[in-house]
Amino acid sequence: MDQPITSHRIYLQKPEFHLHYLEARTGNQGDDEVILLVHGWPTSSYLYRHMMVPLSAHHRVIAIDLPGFGGSDKDPNASFSFRYHASILQAFVDQLGIQKVHLVVHDLGGPIALWWAQQNQQMIASYVLLDTIVYPDFSWAVKLFVLMTMAVGVRTWFSSPSGISFAMRLGVRNKKRLTREVLAGYQAPYTGTADDAGARKALLRSAHRLHVDGFKTIADSLEGIQQPTCLIYAEKDRILPEVAKTMKRVAAAIPQATTHCIADCGHFLQEEKPEAVVEILSRFYRGEL
Repeated sequence: MDQPITSHRIYLQKPEFHLHYLEARTGNQGDDEVILLVHGWPTSSYLYRHMMVPLSAHHRVIAIDLPGFGGSDKDPNASFSFRYHASILQAFVDQLGIQKVHLVVHDLGGPIALWWAQQNQQMIASYVLLDTIVYPDFSWAVKLFVLMTMAVGVRTWFSSPSGISFAMRLGVRNKKRLTREVLAGYQAPYTGTADDAGARKALLRSAHRLHVDGFKTIADSLEGIQQPTCLIYAEKDRILPEVAKTMKRVAAAIPQATTHCIADCGHFLQEEKPEAVVEILSRFYRGEL
């Protein structure tokens, strides 16, 4: 019998960190193999809420909130480096006793989780890349995004509820999907708390602290991936307009990868067309792709 999505916030001792995650599972699933959903900027595990229960037909499903996002700690002084994120991801899977990870990544969560994964290939059962950043030769769009998180004046607005609303609306084709209630779910981690300013600083800092050398490491590691790999991207991504070229490059590096384009869809495909993404992933996890 399917269980509803449950919310958890756990304390990791090394490094000291409170991490929030959502979980969906069926009663006959073990604890050691999971589909791990990793979000990007400025979202959280909330982005995957429509996909988790359907995917739990295949494995236990966990969607985490990265540092600076959702219900996880938001330290504006954290390094937000590749190594920092990897230490938290590793502590999380260790504490939960996870042995095998079916990794699903999106946006900024892509490089973060892929950097960790290249050090832990024995744990990775499969890869799914959704509109994400992979290579160190950043596009003009990525450079503009980073600039907006650093420019005085602009950055204050960009991390505000209005800025988050702008980013989300830019990232979908069908604006009707983003109701006031839905937008509130993305804005909530940065409003109505005693330290909104600190949380917003952490959100901004998370966007520009990943060193280019880490992206080079990821790019160099792609040809060594032997696991089943699925690449899914949105046809009308305005946030990562180069995503089709990125996926083509990844597919050339990973010959067993299958590539799928979601038509008439924007960057936040989990929000806009979750059913289409789930349909592809279900075929992938059944070994039909």
